[in-house]
Amino acid sequence: MSLDLDVKTGGRRAGGRAARVALRAAPLTEDRRPVRPGLTGGQYNPLSEAGVARIHEAALAALEQVGLSQAPPSGVAAMVAAGAIQGSDGRLRFPRAMVEDMLAKAARGLTLYARDPRHDLDLSGTRVHYGTAGAAVNIVDAFTGAYRPSTAPDLYDAARLAHHLDNIHFYQRSMVCCEIPDLVTMDMNTLYACLAGTTKHVGTSFSDPASVAPGMELIHMVAGGEGPWRDRPFVSLSNCFVVPPMKFATESCDTMEACIRAGMPILLLSAGQAGATAPAPIAAAIVQAVAEVLAGVVYVNAIAPGHPAIFGTWPFVSDLRTGAMSGGSAEQALLTAGCAQMHRFYGIPGGAAAGMTDAKTPDMQAGWEQGITNVMAGLAGLNMVYESVGMYASLMGFSPEGMVLGNDILGQAQRCVRGIDVTEDAVSLDVMKAVCLDGGPGHYLGSDQTLGLMQTEYLYPDIGNRMTPKDWVEAGQPDLLRTAQAKMQAILDMAPCQVPPAIDRAVRERFAIRF
Repeated sequence: MSLDLDVKTGGRRAGGRAARVALRAAPLTEDRRPVRPGLTGGQYNPLSEAGVARIHEAALAALEQVGLSQAPPSGVAAMVAAGAIQGSDGRLRFPRAMVEDMLAKAARGLTLYARDPRHDLDLSGTRVHYGTAGAAVNIVDAFTGAYRPSTAPDLYDAARLAHHLDNIHFYQRSMVCCEIPDLVTMDMNTLYACLAGTTKHVGTSFSDPASVAPGMELIHMVAGGEGPWRDRPFVSLSNCFVVPPMKFATESCDTMEACIRAGMPILLLSAGQAGATAPAPIAAAIVQAVAEVLAGVVYVNAIAPGHPAIFGTWPFVSDLRTGAMSGGSAEQALLTAGCAQMHRFYGIPGGAAAGMTDAKTPDMQAGWEQGITNVMAGLAGLNMVYESVGMYASLMGFSPEGMVLGNDILGQAQRCVRGIDVTEDAVSLDVMKAVCLDGGPGHYLGSDQTLGLMQTEYLYPDIGNRMTPKDWVEAGQPDLLRTAQAKMQAILDMAPCQVPPAIDRAVRERFAIRF
């Protein structure tokens, strides 16, 4: 809470608070905001240079010696033509030189487009973006702790929240439309709920290869035709093309091939679980994930050289006492940061998961787990931080209030990623002299420098409470969850469908939309 002290006398200054509030309310240009999409990370390196090299060598050895099985015939043909070797055991093995050739062809400096160009995502270098993902099958009641199956209207509401929460930079489906048993109908509702809710970049998935053709028809309707879509593909495919350990997921590979032909960017997602479907050592879990995604890089570039693809190393952690997933652990944070370091090594845009929590509701455990994992992912320079808000109970539950609270966490994480700006003006002694010498006021509260940096250097929480205990009591002891709920409801009350009415009507006439 600010103290509006007169610079010269130390007394309270009439109108000072109002002036500061007005100053903070004034809009900033994007480049002057204290946090914004695409801040440069990479300050944190959990792996040494020697460690990165050993993981790279081990991944190449795994591809040469172990290889992957169960690719569809079309994938086998493409990869064999590019230099892979199919053994008598049916497994595809990848010579080192062939992997290096495919890496040289892989897309770099990638931009993921949004329907609104203001939300385009520059994935070059170590630029960091936070967003959603997941396949929760429950909605969490943040107040009672009750869980219920998630629905298409829930997914649409979450997309609308993401559209209006500044620190969420992209929206990938965060829950399953559990009320829709038919897979193709579910996929169409998943895709359209995201597109109707936000004009930010959307990630989706197709549960069945049969969903690709109608899904592309729906996307072309929203884009205004196939040409505009191919010029600016604003939806990416989250594709679990492998079933760890070291097997291709045949149907998902069929889906991936169809989406490549349709011009859709691909998230090559390897999601092994350390101690279960991936080795227990953290380093070895990274080795397997890197090997599997390198196989994906080969696959994609054997079909379409330079096709936009994200290096999606997503290894998860097991609680080895029970075998259950532990999304909020320190080991998960290290895994994700290590994977970020490997995508930087290859120079390919990378994505992984952080911000998940094992807590069942938005409580203190959720706060520390989300904060630690999101900060470490950002500092490691991860281009796309998926599942960063709203995901509870080790990805089994989604909380809309938790999504609003998570927006504050992501703001703080981005401020850490941005770091400290050391400029000539920042370290100049002129202001210090003016305050401390020759009868200066003895404080910096009213200096032009302080006022000028209020918005650009400092980030203020939207939901977090910084009142004094006295003011907090006088305000009725506002509760974070209630404040988040009010914010959530205010957004949903004013957030319209982001698809023009005529197109929305056409989509609903063509597809069985359930929200």
